[in-house]
Parts: sequence; structure tokens; C-alpha cells
Amino acid sequence: MGRHGDHEVTLEYDQQDQPSEEGVEVPLERIDPQTLRRMVAAFVSREWSELSDSGHSLDDKIEQVLQQLRHRQAKVVFDLTSETWNIIPI
Repeated sequence: MGRHGDHEVTLEYDQQDQPSEEGVEVPLERIDPQTLRRMVAAFVSREWSELSDSGHSLDDKIEQVLQQLRHRQAKVVFDLTSETWNIIPI
């Protein structure tokens, strides 16, 4: 993936209900199941810092996100600009 000289992209991380990724969806079948679980665990840890107060375990939250991915309620995207991945709602 080549980099272009255009660095005028503004990433807006605070608007999570409207994804700002300039990226591509990564099909679940292209991600090793163990890798996907680690990705979801990292996502859950990053997004739900109040886990201990929610009454749900980390494994519960991981399973919830995996279910959303399997049911196409969320997707994994790779942001070509920042070269990072994220999980976003569909």
C-alpha cells in the first residue's frame, strides 16, 4: 500500500456512530479465528474501559462483538490512511 502526498485527511475519533475510516472492509473469513478473537479483545479493552462496572466480563463483551460481526451488524475495516484497523457498526 503506497502512501500518497495528500495528508489533508482529518480523522474524527469522537464521532463513533459515524465511521470516519477511509478504508476497506476485511472479510471475516480472511482473518484467522484466533487473530480475530485477539483483535476483538483489544477493541473491547480499548472501547469499554468501564468493564468492571458493567456487570459483564471481558469474555462476555468479546462474545457480544463476535456475534455482531457474524451477524453482519458490525465489520472490521482497515484504514488506509492511518494503517490501523477498527470495528465499526453497520
